Amino acid sequence: MERDADPAALGAAVTVALCGHWDHPPPCPLAPHYTSTARDGDVVRVRTLFACEPDQENLVRERIHTALQAGATGDVVWVLRGSARDEVREAEHSHADRLLQS
Repeated sequence: MERDADPAALGAAVTVALCGHWDHPPPCPLAPHYTSTARDGDVVRVRTLFACEPDQENLVRERIHTALQAGATGDVVWVLRGSARDEVREAEHSHADRLLQS
C-alpha cells in the first residue's frame, strides 16, 4: 500500500464484503466485526475480529479474504501478501465479547 494511502480503506473493503456497504445502520447482517490496521512503511497489517454462527464462519472468512485479495477500493490500491486464521488474543477478549452480544 502506498505510504500516503489511507489504511482505513482496507476496513471499508471488509465491511462492504460483509455488510454490502461501508456505511450501514447496525447490526451487521452477516457478522458483527471490527477491522484494525497497523502500518509499517508501505506494509499494512490487517486484523479482523468477527462473530458469526459456526455454519457461517467459512463464508465470512472467504468474503474477508476475497475483499482483501481484490486489492482496491476507491482510489486506494494494495497487494495482499498473505492471509491466515488466528486466535482471539487476550487483549481482544472484551471486544470479542461485545461482538458476540451484537
